[in-house]
Amino acid sequence: MASLVKYDNPVLVSKTGERKPSKSPAGRQTQTGGPVPPAPKSKLPSVETQKGNQQTEEILNAILPPREWTESGQLWVQSVSSTPATRLDVVALQEHLDTRLQQRQARETGICPVRRELYSQCFDELIRQVTINCAERGLLLLRVRNEIRMTIAAYQTLYESSVAFGMRKALQAEQGKVDMEKKIKELEEDKKELEKNLQESKNRCEAIEKREAERRVQDDAKHTEEVQSLRKTISQLKTQLEGIEAPSKK
Repeated sequence: MASLVKYDNPVLVSKTGERKPSKSPAGRQTQTGGPVPPAPKSKLPSVETQKGNQQTEEILNAILPPREWTESGQLWVQSVSSTPATRLDVVALQEHLDTRLQQRQARETGICPVRRELYSQCFDELIRQVTINCAERGLLLLRVRNEIRMTIAAYQTLYESSVAFGMRKALQAEQGKVDMEKKIKELEEDKKELEKNLQESKNRCEAIEKREAERRVQDDAKHTEEVQSLRKTISQLKTQLEGIEAPSKK
């Protein structure tokens, strides 16, 4: 449960949800039953200081809720520290941030959940330090933090939806490619079948043309023969006719 945010020591909570005090207040009974003498009045803070500290703790708990976990059947609660930070604390925070980034091998550029988590913890610690000195400034930083988280969540949702959209388009393109290849194959087979039919038709056409040409040659030869036969017959008839007409003139 290591975090860059500074927390108080864990407090054991009973099963009924009541906090088990580590230090008994003045004038109350301790766990052994003996009375505790009140502390000297000179060490007691003023009423305004107590109210201010209580209000600061409430604001801190609202900004950074206490952490709870169960160990060996016991519930432990750890609230954020309300101790003011010094300049050395800020320097130590920076050093701890750099150390954690190196230990967890966070990427320096690009999207890195580890780097985002550590910087978020660092920002929460800065909010804690500022809130102790000025609650209003801490609440304003809280608004800034929530706005940043909301913007990052929106970008993350947009990124995830765009990735899903890209995956769908890629799958559709892949499926479309398969369908297109199948259609191309079918068209190529149809083309081969049509080319085969075309070649067969050409062969039939050439055969018919050749057959018709041969028939035409035969018809021409037969026609020529018939013409010659008719001319011969006409010549013979003409000769006979002339032979018949000659005696009649005498």
